[in-house]
Amino acid sequence: MAEDCWYNSEATAALAHFQVSEQGLDEPEVQRRLQQYGPNALPVRPRRHWLFLFLNQFRDFMIMVLLAAAAVSGVIGDPEDTIAILVIVVLNAVVGAVQERRAENAIAALQQMAAPSARVLRGGEAATLEASALVPGDVVLLEAGAVVPADLRLLAVSELLCDESALTGESVSVRKQTDALAETGLSPADQANMAFRGTLVTQGSASGLVVATGMATEMGRIAELLSTEPNARTPLQQRLTRFGRYLALAVLAICAIVFTAGLLQGQPTLLMFLTAVSLAVAAIPEAMPAVITVSLALGARKLTRHSALIRNLPAVETLGSVTCICADKTGTLTCNRMTVEAFYYAGQRQAALQQDGPGGELGMAMALNNDVIVESGEAAGEATELALYLAAEQAGFAKRELSQSLPLSAAIPFDSDRKRMSTLHQTGNGVVVYVKGAPEQVIPACQRLYCSAQQSAIDAGALLAEAESLAGDGYRVLAFARRTLDALPAASAAAAPAAADVEQQLEFLGLVALIDPPREEVPQAVQACLDAGIKPMMITGDHPGTALAIARRLGIADADTAALSGEQLAALDDTQLQQAVSTCRVFARVTPEQKLRIVAALQQRGEFVAMTGDGVNDAPALKRANIGIAMGQKCTDVAREAADMVLLDDNFATIVSAVREGRSIFDNIRKFIKDTMSSNSGEIWTLLLAPFLGLPVPLLPIHILWINLVTDGLPGLAFSAEPAEPGIMTRPPRPPQENIFAHGMWQHIIWVGLYIAGISIAAMAWAMSRDAAYWQTVVFTVLTVSQLFHSMAVRAETASLLRIGVFTNVPMLLAVTITLLLQMAVIYLPALNEVFHTQPLPAFDLAVCLALSSTVLLVVEVEKWMVRRGFIYQQQDTP
Repeated sequence: MAEDCWYNSEATAALAHFQVSEQGLDEPEVQRRLQQYGPNALPVRPRRHWLFLFLNQFRDFMIMVLLAAAAVSGVIGDPEDTIAILVIVVLNAVVGAVQERRAENAIAALQQMAAPSARVLRGGEAATLEASALVPGDVVLLEAGAVVPADLRLLAVSELLCDESALTGESVSVRKQTDALAETGLSPADQANMAFRGTLVTQGSASGLVVATGMATEMGRIAELLSTEPNARTPLQQRLTRFGRYLALAVLAICAIVFTAGLLQGQPTLLMFLTAVSLAVAAIPEAMPAVITVSLALGARKLTRHSALIRNLPAVETLGSVTCICADKTGTLTCNRMTVEAFYYAGQRQAALQQDGPGGELGMAMALNNDVIVESGEAAGEATELALYLAAEQAGFAKRELSQSLPLSAAIPFDSDRKRMSTLHQTGNGVVVYVKGAPEQVIPACQRLYCSAQQSAIDAGALLAEAESLAGDGYRVLAFARRTLDALPAASAAAAPAAADVEQQLEFLGLVALIDPPREEVPQAVQACLDAGIKPMMITGDHPGTALAIARRLGIADADTAALSGEQLAALDDTQLQQAVSTCRVFARVTPEQKLRIVAALQQRGEFVAMTGDGVNDAPALKRANIGIAMGQKCTDVAREAADMVLLDDNFATIVSAVREGRSIFDNIRKFIKDTMSSNSGEIWTLLLAPFLGLPVPLLPIHILWINLVTDGLPGLAFSAEPAEPGIMTRPPRPPQENIFAHGMWQHIIWVGLYIAGISIAAMAWAMSRDAAYWQTVVFTVLTVSQLFHSMAVRAETASLLRIGVFTNVPMLLAVTITLLLQMAVIYLPALNEVFHTQPLPAFDLAVCLALSSTVLLVVEVEKWMVRRGFIYQQQDTP
């Protein structure tokens, strides 16, 4: 018998397959099966040592480039740079090691969900054993409060309800049965005659046959998926890896050219070697990891204030690249509580209950026919029952008061065959019976409408059509009816009356439509996603009709959109699924493996996927997604450990706020790269072109290192405080495969570098033409200050500095001011003149240097004006 077909088999057939009776196995057979199947436990994988995880991070190419830069800095006598680079590299390695350890913690959390003990029948006698001692064929006894110790085919049930939210993600407890199911390919959420390892019994009792243990259980399959699923690399990591490779090759080539050009000009070999090495250190933006780390940390801090807890720092930037958000329905898009939203009585849909007539009687039925218990003023009960109770009470039908005038005499509980529940209440003239249940079971038992003439026949077809229409709108529909009796049936003295004697000749009261309503703020958040070019999608374990109805309300799906069920998805191959995810926005009744397939199919189509979830079933997909988002309020430890971010308020709108922050952070990192590479380009062009124009080498090695330190340091870090640009959520997300130098950045780096080199060499030639001994200080000053003006100019991609405001980024203003003062100190303090080989500049020469440098701000503003007018950079240009 196939392992995935236990729900299709009769209980007797399952017992026969395992050669066991309902009295359980004897001890010798248990020992034999324990040897055959192994213990009922998830295997404990050896945890890697922290040192291994830490050292493993140094295989990244960019890290190797930075280590080389640190070594070179030490060789040329710049220990401060060496220490700074090493500190940055170590911090990056620690972050990476923590991320890998989190993946191991997810497996450990899953193992802790195993039931510590189980009540088992062995040889006809009940015994409490360690859950790990269970074997296939054991008969397990369940009762309220127990954790299911293995996957069970239920043999007998008594009002059994199981909370399977950890496994399926759906918060409503599932009513269990024992009958075989005819359908095939059902997801765990639909296997009503099965109980799964790690789920919780909330009501009733049962006995079940162990059909799977250890890694063969549904929980074991998820553990296997978690252990084999790799961590996704963030788009920034992918871009910076490519950037590091290209930069290293370019730097080597440029250094070779500078060194050779100097030698051909007759410069000393040692001087040119140190100049080339200094240029290599300057060209590598070693401050970049620090800027990135600070930007991400500040972004994470901002998100915490918006109820988003970042567990993996690179995830902050990843949010900005998201092209698709796959959200769970329950608790994320909806309120995670059943609510009565509509009624049907007196021949039409109603928004509220009346106090008399059919509406009043329906309200009394809702108040009295439910299992809600009120203790210390707090109502407690199953979600649907609680929703009926609260709706009745809000309409003025208080259960406590009604129970005094209509005391409960007997009750006939719900069962899976009848799909009805009845309560009998004593009145002054006899007994009134209130019946509720599935419309297809209650309506055929009705003879007439309440308050109608005795001979008026009920239109059962019309009522069932109305119930079907409500269900098509995503509602869970219950039908209510009543009947009056002269007295309780005789059997009631010893037991509950027979359902067949009571649930007939009923008067139809009405239909009640319940739903887990959408959160109020979600439609606006969904629209914000659409405006930002992000596709919101729903992936849920709920019924397709309900999922589709909620999706249409929220704007995720339109009237022509259909939901794709897990059964339909299973019939698609990978190519067909990739085509399906391009158009489908709602996936319902999906398994953990299918969630993984959906995420993988989206990624193969070039999408960058954010995935939300809270159950164990969500953990593999959370790990596979480019960014996993766990729901914080009712989240399992397994899902939390697998996620990159935790929503403390379980609110979809918070994801949109996080995406905005992620986009802003990526923009700021890109601005830093644009600024520092343009500055480095200016230094390189200056050193390359001056010798070809017959001029001496413009700078000493210490000048290059100083410019690199002061212009990439404080101003670079200040970019992390830059506020988001206007319209950031009305543009499409940047494709993950897009080059970091796209949208005109590489052109900007080249022409700004040439411009800075041009004014620097011009200032140098001007000073030398006057036989000024301080000509090297002049070019040194122009190069430094022009880069500060450039930092101010590139604070916005296209908006002018006047529009965004000089004072909107105070840290940048302070950084530029402090750096300028440091440069003045190098020029005018005698002690530093000797160290940096500088000379004081006359006031006029200093003014010329500052004026020339300020033109960088002007020409960049002209460039941005041309971009805004669409004259340049209209395509996504890459070199």
